[in-house]
Amino acid sequence: MKNCAHKHSHQRQEMSALTGRLRQQSRKITGPRAAILEILRQHPHPLTNKEIFAALPQGGCDLATIYRAMQLLEKLGMVKRFDFGDGVARFELVGEGDDGHHHHLVCTSCAEVVEIGECFPAEIENRIARANGFKAVTHRLEFFGLCPGCQT
Repeated sequence: MKNCAHKHSHQRQEMSALTGRLRQQSRKITGPRAAILEILRQHPHPLTNKEIFAALPQGGCDLATIYRAMQLLEKLGMVKRFDFGDGVARFELVGEGDDGHHHHLVCTSCAEVVEIGECFPAEIENRIARANGFKAVTHRLEFFGLCPGCQT
């Protein structure tokens, strides 16, 4: 397995860089967008829209505004959407020039998330693509199990 660390950066992005990316796309820096970016900036793991809403100061914005903001940020490539199989979208900031590709280990009991730093070699994707006549093959892979705390 290869290490995906070069593709996904854990370094906290500066708020000025994030707002600059919005400005480059001719998007306004609204109060709710800035607050959402700050929350995402502080969390190393993907968050749901409801988790973002709960982390905002009360009355900061409504849930519909968060949904719209997350759709915009995903469209602009500033966040990546993850699906852990429970029907709830989760979002994580993506650095500029980062494709956001990495995997997670998710506890099926408490939903703790651990980021996995390893990935499959590109050769596996290439072999699968060739064998089936596909091109531009990629993958999404999440692991599930019981964390140490839930095993007791």
